[in-house]
Amino acid sequence: MRYTNIGQDRASVIGLGAWQFGATEWGWQDSHRDEAIRIIHRALELGINVIDTAEAYAKGKSESIIGQALSGMREKAFLATKLLPLFPTPSRIRRAAKNSLMRLRTEQVDLYQIHWPNPVIPLSVQMRGIRAVQDAGWTTHVGVSNFSLAMWQKAEKCLGRPVMTNQVKYSLLRRKPDALLPWCAQMGRVVIAYSPLAQGLLTGKYGPDNPPRRDVRRMNTLYTRANLEAARPLLDALREIARKHGATCGQIALAWLIRRPNVIAIPGAKDVRQLEQNAAAADIELTEDDDARLTETSDRFHAAGLRGVPQFIGRLVRG
Repeated sequence: MRYTNIGQDRASVIGLGAWQFGATEWGWQDSHRDEAIRIIHRALELGINVIDTAEAYAKGKSESIIGQALSGMREKAFLATKLLPLFPTPSRIRRAAKNSLMRLRTEQVDLYQIHWPNPVIPLSVQMRGIRAVQDAGWTTHVGVSNFSLAMWQKAEKCLGRPVMTNQVKYSLLRRKPDALLPWCAQMGRVVIAYSPLAQGLLTGKYGPDNPPRRDVRRMNTLYTRANLEAARPLLDALREIARKHGATCGQIALAWLIRRPNVIAIPGAKDVRQLEQNAAAADIELTEDDDARLTETSDRFHAAGLRGVPQFIGRLVRG
């Protein structure tokens, strides 16, 4: 496993996203709890220490599962969670943070993040609450999620301290976060890439004649027939490069992403085997030609009809 720094802490460049734990939209059943715990334990064995969750994921159940899994081994994880910003006043933020700590069975998380921008409550007010959480010793680092560069910089100014990370949807099919990277390199900040495999599309499993039949992907307009057709050249390039490296398409897509400086990818995993495949992506050395071909093919992909921020409240509440 390879690592980067978040402040003075070492963080694996491949992490574990935990949206799926407890989430019925991912087909979760209570019988899956033991497998989730095995996934977390195996992640730690493989050197994956970044484990990312949120109070919104399955209404806190994801945090509770992680808290159970990390019992007796909390020090091995770089643990991150996120605030649901429905009404992020300072008192609400403190209460939410305390509840997350209780579910996670810990006195402190390594990273506490604002899950989405809230256009109603001033950012200065939100950061006052986040500052109180940090001052209480409940988090080491502060982060944001789904923020533009300008908003990220404003959040840091309001906090009066570093806002170390910005968790954004980032993959070969979602390239807008490229614009964040120069500032990250300059300031020592980190982009955390969620949905780095575009909810499985970059694994090569799906295509125009094989769309997903169930689960949350049915709501993702990236999976329309037109967008699946548009992604075909990129998937063909992934398959060719994967054959050359003896890897999977998903591993190559992750390897491309973490080749960017100051980037951590947090794919989910439905079982231990999938987790192990994700972890192995950190050991793949793409060539300059590989990188250039993937980047250029990605540049030519233009998706139609993608949903944006207005749908986030419903997704978070369902999660």
